[in-house]
Amino acid sequence: MYERHLTNFYSDRLGRELALETSGTGGHPVIMFPTSQGSYLQNFDFGLNNSIAGLILSNKVTLYNIQTLDSENLYNENITPQERIARFAAYEEFLSKEFFPEIARRHNTDRVAVAGASFGGFHAANATFRFPWQISHCICMSGAFSVRGFMDGYHDDLVYYNSPREFMRGEESWKFQHLKIILSTSDGDICLDKTREMASILSEKQIGYWYDEQKWISHDWPLWLMVFPQVMNTFFN
Repeated sequence: MYERHLTNFYSDRLGRELALETSGTGGHPVIMFPTSQGSYLQNFDFGLNNSIAGLILSNKVTLYNIQTLDSENLYNENITPQERIARFAAYEEFLSKEFFPEIARRHNTDRVAVAGASFGGFHAANATFRFPWQISHCICMSGAFSVRGFMDGYHDDLVYYNSPREFMRGEESWKFQHLKIILSTSDGDICLDKTREMASILSEKQIGYWYDEQKWISHDWPLWLMVFPQVMNTFFN
């Protein structure tokens, strides 16, 4: 079994500790996000970590499953849409200004990889397209690419700049040429059309990506448990 630790990461910006699960000790850092409102332990509990145990044991990668605050921001119906997006943007700033730099420092690298499924895929994609200079690989499985569905019609710059399907249309392509972007879906995936649209946007911008569309499987863990090790072994083995 690979080395595994449960710790906390203190954020000055958020004024709190966030739970962190670490699997591995060496290689390239991969920041992992759970599905909607999921625990930071979710990817381990559902077997996603263990699906690439060989890469972790051979010090090719270390996985960092960081706590998200979905239930406190975008999914929180007890606050206004303006407050939802402000809280979400604060979490994104925590990632960019505190978490990504510290994990990169630990591994003596300039960039980290990000990965997730479903809403975790959105987290990975949003961070990648907002902070491309900090990201090496983006593994987005069954993700969506907008926060509009949480906003009840509200709009401001934070909504726009956390909706990649919108702001990426106006971005300069050179910022993203170093990235390894994986957009994975399936013909039975509820995010199929959203993934195809994001792929089309990247094609129009001439930004390279790997599009993966599986067959006869739905938006759920069997899909992601099949795709994740395939992608990770392709890029890190």
